[in-house]
Amino acid sequence: MIVEPTNKSATELKGLHLFHADMSNCSMRVRMVLAEKNLPWTSHHLDLRKKEAVTPEYFGIHPKGLVPTLVHDGVVHIESNDIIQYLDERFPDPPLQQSAPEARAKIHEWLQSATENHVKAVKTVIYGRKISKVLKKDEAEAAKYRALQRDPELLAFHSQATDGDGLPEATIQAAEQRLHGLFGHADEELGRHRWLVGDRFSLADISWVPLHFTLTGAGFPFERYPHVAAWADAIRERPSFQEGVLRWCAKF
Repeated sequence: MIVEPTNKSATELKGLHLFHADMSNCSMRVRMVLAEKNLPWTSHHLDLRKKEAVTPEYFGIHPKGLVPTLVHDGVVHIESNDIIQYLDERFPDPPLQQSAPEARAKIHEWLQSATENHVKAVKTVIYGRKISKVLKKDEAEAAKYRALQRDPELLAFHSQATDGDGLPEATIQAAEQRLHGLFGHADEELGRHRWLVGDRFSLADISWVPLHFTLTGAGFPFERYPHVAAWADAIRERPSFQEGVLRWCAKF
């Protein structure tokens, strides 16, 4: 997705620039694709613990204040799964999507599922079980965020997760059940072939493996899903995982 920034300094950037965070699973996706394609890029790291993304300057680049943001020759791209598809199409060597229409459609389904379940499942469990206290906002920080943020879903989420008393246990458990369904499906697919879509590593795997990494750190019981565990172990050995994930976030 391309957006027109109000912070016009972004439009002056040449080459590939990534605004990202070490612990962000969405940032991990983009860093992995950049590594898979051996693309040079300029890092603009934002420390989420220090609320470095909650500034008028960054909201002027990304209208929701989220990471990552990719700026390519002054054009601002947001939404991580859109970014990795853009990178694969703009820099097609090596390709991370199959040419067959059916396989490409399945990859898109995995990307869409990751996007649709980001806040309602993944983010809910990670915040509820792991990082709400780390990213807790005091009253002044919460007021600053509310003044900048215009997205109602994110406002509602953060009003509980980081501004208030934390997400309700029932909400977290419902999110965990949703994740069990998603990874149960992934386990079935990986029992039939090496990667999420057939026998070629693709954007589908890159989209989902950061979720495995961060949810593992949040205590999600992946021992129930042996094929998923073996898949994640195989990806962990790839240079792109070492560079895109572990270099920035050795342990979640």
